Amino acid sequence: MLIKQLSVFLENKKGRLMEVTQVLGEANVNMSAFSVADTSEFGILRMIVSDPEKAVEVLKAKDFSVKLTDVVCLNAPNQPGSLAKALQILGNDGVFIEYMYAFSMGESANVVLKPKNLDKCIKVLQDHKMELVKASDLYKL
Repeated sequence: MLIKQLSVFLENKKGRLMEVTQVLGEANVNMSAFSVADTSEFGILRMIVSDPEKAVEVLKAKDFSVKLTDVVCLNAPNQPGSLAKALQILGNDGVFIEYMYAFSMGESANVVLKPKNLDKCIKVLQDHKMELVKASDLYKL
């Protein structure tokens, strides 16, 4: 149930995000989901890609600062209140979420979660019969 997420640290400089996407495209690595957070000096591009190890290799070869992080992906109905229900379950069991981002397709929503305690998060979600996305399925999107 663990998914490898790529974090790329970017200077706040024109064209840096385009360069990342260009390098990945040339390497035939697809981005399934991503989130960009920024400060005044730098940004962090977090993404799920089709081939995390290859992405790290090609980005590092172009002098990008890259890190792999384990995350989990929850699949929930794309309906009002579904995310609130999952977050309430996690909160009631003391699971702290450091950050998250989501994407939806039709009637389904995928929520990428970076909890403080990954194993506990997975156990709580599975104990409550919440559907987790396998890495192999997510990398194919």
